[in-house]
Amino acid sequence: QVQLVESGGGLVQPGGSLRLSCAASGSIIRIDPMGWYRQGPGKERELVASVSSPGSTIYADSVKGRFTMSRDNAKKTVYLQMNSLKPEDTAVYTCYARVLPGGEPYYYREYWGQGTQVTVSS
Repeated sequence: QVQLVESGGGLVQPGGSLRLSCAASGSIIRIDPMGWYRQGPGKERELVASVSSPGSTIYADSVKGRFTMSRDNAKKTVYLQMNSLKPEDTAVYTCYARVLPGGEPYYYREYWGQGTQVTVSS
């Protein structure tokens, strides 16, 4: 069974930084893509950042220049470094991955983490 486990959320002041991590575990042959969504109070879920093979990364316009996503293929882990945080970044951040699991049938499936709360407030 494939599982995504997130960590790194918390409370931070405006202008501060946080680093989120998401590790995939289980019987995994390949992951493509992997990234982060978020949903703030009264807002719809939006894509924050995503990385795909061979390493193309995309970002939401609202976070470009402030957030940086990276990945460790050996650890099957992605990171989201969030700098210059703003109150509007407050949201539940959820990791997602498109995974080719081991075994049969042989096709990609979508997996989601439980989410981690990020609160930016004075």
